[in-house]
Amino acid sequence: MIKLENYIGNIFITDHYLRELVEYTVCNCFGVAGICPATPLDSLISRIFPQYGKRGIILYMDNRNRLVIELHISVAYGINISTVAKSVAHKVKFAVSQSVRNAECRINVFVDDIKS
Repeated sequence: MIKLENYIGNIFITDHYLRELVEYTVCNCFGVAGICPATPLDSLISRIFPQYGKRGIILYMDNRNRLVIELHISVAYGINISTVAKSVAHKVKFAVSQSVRNAECRINVFVDDIKS
């Protein structure tokens, strides 16, 4: 559960909602081949239990009470990696700010794989 404060009051958002929103946004970006597991343990768990879902999206609040989203993605071969990373960060930030009004967030994009 993530708690955001604004001038109206407190907003509570479930992790599941934000993960689904971010996953949908990332998978519809140009050049993104998919979402990769963040750690080797997550990779093993997703292979054994496919229903467990993607673990390449990490959500947490930093010490300044700002939402931080870490994304682990794979990029299609031949696409400019820095352009894809900037595009993904911009689209995710826009989607989250539209969904949760006036939410400050920081997006970290890690390119873990290149798919041919």
